[in-house]
Amino acid sequence: MTYRGRFAPSPTGHLHFGSLVAAVGSWLCARHAGGEWLLRVEDIDPPREMPGSAESILAALPAFGLAADAPVLFQSTRQPAYDAAFEQLKAADRVFPCWCSRNDLAGGLHLDGRCLAAPQPDRQPAWRLRVPDVDVRFDDGLQGPQLQNLRTAAGDFVIRRVEGYYAYQLACVVDDAFQGITEVVRGYDLLDSTPRQIFLQRCLGLPTPAYLHLPLALDDGGRKLSKSEQAHPVDPTDPMPALRRAFAFLDLPAAPAATRPADLLAHALGHFDPARLPHCSERMAA
Repeated sequence: MTYRGRFAPSPTGHLHFGSLVAAVGSWLCARHAGGEWLLRVEDIDPPREMPGSAESILAALPAFGLAADAPVLFQSTRQPAYDAAFEQLKAADRVFPCWCSRNDLAGGLHLDGRCLAAPQPDRQPAWRLRVPDVDVRFDDGLQGPQLQNLRTAAGDFVIRRVEGYYAYQLACVVDDAFQGITEVVRGYDLLDSTPRQIFLQRCLGLPTPAYLHLPLALDDGGRKLSKSEQAHPVDPTDPMPALRRAFAFLDLPAAPAATRPADLLAHALGHFDPARLPHCSERMAA
């Protein structure tokens, strides 16, 4: 089976250093395996999106030498696929409507497999997946063996929001299967989401890819750069400085003689071993 990896940014801002690290890491893993590297824009949360950011990200990547092997998939075009997956879960009685507020849950998890609040005909519900007491195990390609009790860690989690938008967990697993992704290479902040996605794959009869979670670039306060005021956009008109910093962050060879992104990437690929990537997140000003 041909290796297929992907980079799947959310259009909430311009390409910043943390996203560049994830893009470079996923691209190198795909090329190292002799496979394909795909792009997906996760534009399923309009209130959080910044106008023009999807176009900005997609325009910036080629300047860093990162070209996809297939047309970009936009999640905003995939509503029928998410509807079908939702109806499949509904037919199997795996989901339930929920009108519970944060106060109803007292800030905790939803663990009952049914809504605790009375139905409210004048208000749309969220829909939650019923989560049993199950341990989900998987081996992360960089972080090693993982174990999570899904019920105590996530509870009955939302897969369709009150506004009608599908949650990241559902859209992600549907599209990873649709694009034939064989390994998901992404940031460490999504490691905790992986058991939920594996469980959803099982519920929907979808294949489970391999997973590899890269370290995060953090600001001086230890926050992920995407949530930090230090997450300044990288400059696609002068790509080499940011690309070299991304390589240094991932402990990749420097190639001091390289003057173009393509040369820097080719040099790194010739010395690349995913097992030698750093495990821990580091503080680094953008």
